[in-house]
Amino acid sequence: MMSEMTVVSEIYDEYNYKTECKPSKIGNIISQFPFLLPRGKSKVNVDEDDDLDLQRPNKEVIKIEHSSKTKIALVGLQVWRGAFLLGDLLIHLGVRGDLKGKTVLELGAGTGLTSFVAAIYAKKVVCTDIDVGGILELIKINAKCNEKLIKSQFKVLPLDFMNTDWNSILLREIQQTDIIIAADVIYDDDVTAAFVATIQKMLNTNPPKTLYIVLEKRYVFTIEHMDSVAPCYETFLTLLDKVKTDPRSNWTVEQLPLNFPKYFMYERVKELVLWKICSK
Repeated sequence: MMSEMTVVSEIYDEYNYKTECKPSKIGNIISQFPFLLPRGKSKVNVDEDDDLDLQRPNKEVIKIEHSSKTKIALVGLQVWRGAFLLGDLLIHLGVRGDLKGKTVLELGAGTGLTSFVAAIYAKKVVCTDIDVGGILELIKINAKCNEKLIKSQFKVLPLDFMNTDWNSILLREIQQTDIIIAADVIYDDDVTAAFVATIQKMLNTNPPKTLYIVLEKRYVFTIEHMDSVAPCYETFLTLLDKVKTDPRSNWTVEQLPLNFPKYFMYERVKELVLWKICSK
């Protein structure tokens, strides 16, 4: 069965993020993810290779306790490439002042990495994920480890894509949210459908709201197509098209170019995509 498959994030072999720090749970590891943090609102430049060219930026790290491999149902316990691209975007928006005074809610936050980046700039960050496998407790452990970076109010709440009957606490936070973020949250058709239903309801709750989604197209070869296809991503696009035509969803939807600076250390592969959805 698919749920029994063991998966490993590709990023662990690309750079040496490992530390000798002792994790809170046997079987976990603690990795250190370096990034550049611009000073204030200084002008951001990139060189001809699209690498960051700044005058003495701060060199920072985010320490994350995580699993090195998991069953597919618990992929949130790992760190995935999309988190770094979303982190780059959040720093880019933060430098421009676009997160100042805003409430940011992350869906499927996993280890919490991108929520911690948002918390450098935003007024408030609500970090959410499904309450299974100790994910919420892991986020809290990682938040404590990175508390020097967190400048905003910071909350951790359970949110299950399969259940949009939100309790009063979660509903209040969603109503007050300005910006929703998500990275690498689709990995099978059921989860993808539930995710799209969740963002539809959220964006239509007290608009305007802006959603940024980072996804990595994951290709598989199928006999049916006799080609390599990205089935989960195709499902996402199909469902998104249906939602866009719903008269109750007054949205603008666009795929954004990845032409902003790279602050984290990772490979920004061509399979990464960034979508921006705004409700009016």
